[in-house]
Amino acid sequence: MRAILVRAALCLCATVMSFPVVAADYPTRQVRVIIGLSAGSGVDVMARVVAQKLSEAMGQSFIIENRPGAGSNIATRMAAAAPPDGYTLFLVTVANAINATLYKNLEFDVLRDFAPISLAGTAPNVLVVNPALPVKSVQELIALAKAKPGKLTAGSSGNGTSPQMAGELFKRRAEIDIVHVPYKGGPEATAALLGGQIDYLFAITSTVLPSIEAGRLRPLAVTSRERTALLPAVPTVNESGIPGFEAVTWFGFAAPTGTPREVVDRLNSEINKVLAMPDVKKQLGQQGIDVSGGTPDQMGAYMRDEFAKWGRLVTESGASIAE
Repeated sequence: MRAILVRAALCLCATVMSFPVVAADYPTRQVRVIIGLSAGSGVDVMARVVAQKLSEAMGQSFIIENRPGAGSNIATRMAAAAPPDGYTLFLVTVANAINATLYKNLEFDVLRDFAPISLAGTAPNVLVVNPALPVKSVQELIALAKAKPGKLTAGSSGNGTSPQMAGELFKRRAEIDIVHVPYKGGPEATAALLGGQIDYLFAITSTVLPSIEAGRLRPLAVTSRERTALLPAVPTVNESGIPGFEAVTWFGFAAPTGTPREVVDRLNSEINKVLAMPDVKKQLGQQGIDVSGGTPDQMGAYMRDEFAKWGRLVTESGASIAE
């Protein structure tokens, strides 16, 4: 009997000690980071910058695996099904918050199936118009739209995308009647605005910055709570008469639910160290990205708020997409 009790005690002790040992040794092999966007996008650049720094700090390779398609749902499904061992990470984005309501038959639930690690960054959209449109401020645009209900056209990079949802939020908060024109992507929508086929557009700041700097597009406002360093003279929508307005692209690291909390905390600590590096802030700032950081619990709370916010807007706007 005494031998049995000793063995039981040793097993219990080993169980209690297993998680700290895992965390102390982690990682012992390559870690993959799945993202649902194509290589070369601003979010992809951010992920690669952080992954490279993590590789240097943690002594194992952090490899980006791009799995674009279906509004990032392909990548999300793959990451959700991965073993919860810390060797598959996922870059959660605002697209996941929108898709949760936009798509009706998803095989996963991001809030249930992923453990937040750290919010990485946010990037504002910018409201731009063709210079031929006789408006130079948000209030002038709203006044023109109210004077011509149903006549102004607003482009987007596609149904259900973050810029389209920013436009829907603006439309509702400004109480204007405009016509939404979706395109296949940001470049196509920008080309349409430059060509005068549409009147205004919400776009990721970095995608339209060259046209703004060349004077071919006029920026009216950015959609973040604070002004962006890329366009410091451009006010926020909040400053421009729509208080509390915020519609940013955001992204953060997560792992499949069940990943040991000690591993999550280790990753959180290392990611926050990376995001605090001056060269990382500078490099991401050139992409129009403001670094975030914070605890796993803070990221979880942020995600829940964003899923609720965009879920309501998708439902109220009637936005839909062919599955």
